Amino acid sequence: MATAATQNPPRERKPSMGAPISSLMQGPVGPGYTRPKHKRTFTGFGAGDIKSVEASIPEPQREAWRKFSASGFKTKEEFEKEFVKHVETTLARSLFNCDELAAYSGTALAFRDRLVIEWNKTQQRQTFADQKRVYYLSLEFLMGRALDNAMLNVGLKDVAKEGLGDLGFRIEDVISQEHDAALGNGGLGRLAACFLDSMASLNYPAWGYGLRYRYGIFKQEIEDGYQVEIPDYWLDFNPWEFPRHDVTVDIQFYGWVRKYTDDNGKNVSSWEGGEIVQAVAYDVPIPGYRTPTTNNLRLWSSKAASGEFDFSKFNAGEYESAVGDQQRAETISAVLYPNDNLDRGKELRLKQQYFWCAASLYDIVRRFKKTKRAWSSFSDQVAIQLNDTHPTLAIVELQRILVDIEGLDWEDAWNIVTNTFGYTNHTVLPEALEKWSVPLFQNLLPRHLQIIYDINLFFLQSVERKFPKDREMLSRVSIIEESQPKMIRMAYLAIVGSHKVNGVAELHSDLIKTTIFKDFVQIYGPDKFTNVTNGITPRRWLHQANPRLSELIASKLGGYDFLKDLTLLNKLEHFIDDKDFKKEWAEIKYANKVRLAQHIQKTTSVSVNPKALFDVQVKRIHEYKRQQLNIFGVIHRYLAIKSMSAEERKKLTPRVSIFGGKAAPGYWMAKTIIHLINKVGEVVNKDKDVGDLLKVIFLEDYNVSKAEIICPASDISEHISTAGTEASGTSNMKFVLNGGLIIGTCDGANIEITRETGDQNIFLFGNLAEDVEDLRHAHYYGKHELDPELKKVFEVINQGMFGDQSAFSSLVNAIVEHGDYYLVSDDFRSYCETQDLIDETFKDQDGWISKCITSVARMGFFSSDRCIQEYAESIWNIEPLDVEK
Repeated sequence: MATAATQNPPRERKPSMGAPISSLMQGPVGPGYTRPKHKRTFTGFGAGDIKSVEASIPEPQREAWRKFSASGFKTKEEFEKEFVKHVETTLARSLFNCDELAAYSGTALAFRDRLVIEWNKTQQRQTFADQKRVYYLSLEFLMGRALDNAMLNVGLKDVAKEGLGDLGFRIEDVISQEHDAALGNGGLGRLAACFLDSMASLNYPAWGYGLRYRYGIFKQEIEDGYQVEIPDYWLDFNPWEFPRHDVTVDIQFYGWVRKYTDDNGKNVSSWEGGEIVQAVAYDVPIPGYRTPTTNNLRLWSSKAASGEFDFSKFNAGEYESAVGDQQRAETISAVLYPNDNLDRGKELRLKQQYFWCAASLYDIVRRFKKTKRAWSSFSDQVAIQLNDTHPTLAIVELQRILVDIEGLDWEDAWNIVTNTFGYTNHTVLPEALEKWSVPLFQNLLPRHLQIIYDINLFFLQSVERKFPKDREMLSRVSIIEESQPKMIRMAYLAIVGSHKVNGVAELHSDLIKTTIFKDFVQIYGPDKFTNVTNGITPRRWLHQANPRLSELIASKLGGYDFLKDLTLLNKLEHFIDDKDFKKEWAEIKYANKVRLAQHIQKTTSVSVNPKALFDVQVKRIHEYKRQQLNIFGVIHRYLAIKSMSAEERKKLTPRVSIFGGKAAPGYWMAKTIIHLINKVGEVVNKDKDVGDLLKVIFLEDYNVSKAEIICPASDISEHISTAGTEASGTSNMKFVLNGGLIIGTCDGANIEITRETGDQNIFLFGNLAEDVEDLRHAHYYGKHELDPELKKVFEVINQGMFGDQSAFSSLVNAIVEHGDYYLVSDDFRSYCETQDLIDETFKDQDGWISKCITSVARMGFFSSDRCIQEYAESIWNIEPLDVEK
């Protein structure tokens, strides 16, 4: 790579700003003259520029434009007209060959057109207001399906339903044609999507920045019980994105740094040579609920700067290498979280992160420069939130732009940087905090490595001045870890480069201050660290996922205002003894369970009884989330049923254990958990002795649209991470908001859900976070007795009840021989006893429904709207835009 770079002249970056306004206003203006010729700028014009351009356009031309300006449909007939127009002209279909996919496309395009009108107005409104904006940087945005969300947010789903009915289609069939946007994997990405929805619904001027993954993380298929990864071709038809082929940024990799003194005697660093990859912008409109605000999510796609096709190589017979540059460039935005078990995978991940951060910063900086403000006001106009450590390079990149390109002094630049960024931490697991090797950085991002060393030097000097006798602290807090090879601690860099650091649940925020970031609290003081407990958007997770429950709630509360102020749900407690209300509540839950049972039958060919207790654990597969504890509990239940008499079985509560989630491609233990779940299911589901008393289901390729079917159908959901390991969790909130109860540990947001809903409405078990380290120590250095019931589970696994026992030996040995790090054995008895309590409680259906209603009524705190208001007030210092003006 370096040798190729030396043969090519260095590529200059494009200037940080579009064409200056002076070049747009040349030539006479008036009757008989055409509009002044102007060149589109990357980010449009500033507020003053727009007024100047508008004034230069003759009134008759402005009037003609206004006369034919697009307006969105409002009635059923207008929708039908838009639908038919798109089917016939955009899709080139007709009445005779318009299938459900074409109907989805026509509907989506009709709603997209409507969104675009509001989207353009929103961007103009925000430009004219010229106030501070927030930019949310997240490597994941787990958006789910866009059509249903757009219909509900603009308040026209009923119009579309009637119109589609007139045209011969069921709206449910049309909605189901849409692929989920494959831009995320777990709670991190779904939180980002909920936040985008809330920022738009609350009228905050905000942009999201992410990557446009061509194949998502992967599509999960199950073959012989094992997870198999295949590409997710979600972009085959995506009406919700707008390619901005004129908004491109050249991103540099590799090369070297030239240091010299300029004519003014100033030391200058210039990053030269290397390889250029082009970032191309794709924009996705994000509609708010019951507001004209439609914000923007900008996703970057990678392509070769030299073009897609090298004709000279092709003519020389080098057909494969003729497209080699393009293929190599496209890998950057091909897949979310490429497997980093190999060094090349690590390099690709770091490339991905820098590519996205550099393109986003470039965009943000040129938008700021358009306002013609002084650099000192940058942090008064721009707030950037880092969603976990993935975008931490944005800190270094902004410092590089300010010092190397814009010529600011180091101290002034660093002051701007630290006042601009906020960092959200999502993990207390030390092994989950990102680190990159110094040699990798040296090769890929040589200038950034120098800047990181300088940031670290100045930071450590300030620490030494504050704590002159504590040399050990310097090595503990250093951004550079003195290991072999040396590593860059990205979480530490994020803390040093941000003005606020927040956790995402009260326990989590306390833990990071007393464990992984303890020294930084001493250095900066407690005020730098805060808590914003996560939340979810009720628009998608109640109104969209569970429309009948939303309608029932609205009928009691006098309308849908609770979707903008979730605390209004507390009025539901007045109806806790209303028999008709409870009856309808139970009917809705049963209908949702029937819908999930139909989905299970269709996708797995296993028939389940909707009257059984539906026990659900759907989330990313990871040892700390303890799906292994759940499946060991299922095996324990299975053995208990097998040992019972026919009379004893009649007293049992039938149960369906439902699992779902993806394991990272390189995470063998997580894949083994999936394999065991499926093998247990194969045995249990065919056992005629057990019948409907127990079914075990694994739903493949879990995603947002499947969650919208699963959450409303759960009776109990499992949030059973080892205490002190789950930062917050948000699926717990989704299940409770849909009228399900929780079995969980005292971890993450479970604690705050207990506080809000009451400990009589949640099933808690297991050890507490403060005891975890002592238990682990006892496992390694003391006596570690396995739970006797868990021993029986391991015995039947080792005897081959669920197939080749060697396939599961790593899972069993992690507990028996390797210290049981996640305390499965310690919590097993408590877990099983709590499950027995759930069985008994579920038999009293009237009491169970009362618990469910009470829990929903007390979920007002867990709205993502509340989160965004807390971020806006305590971290971003931004105000919502007045859309009534």
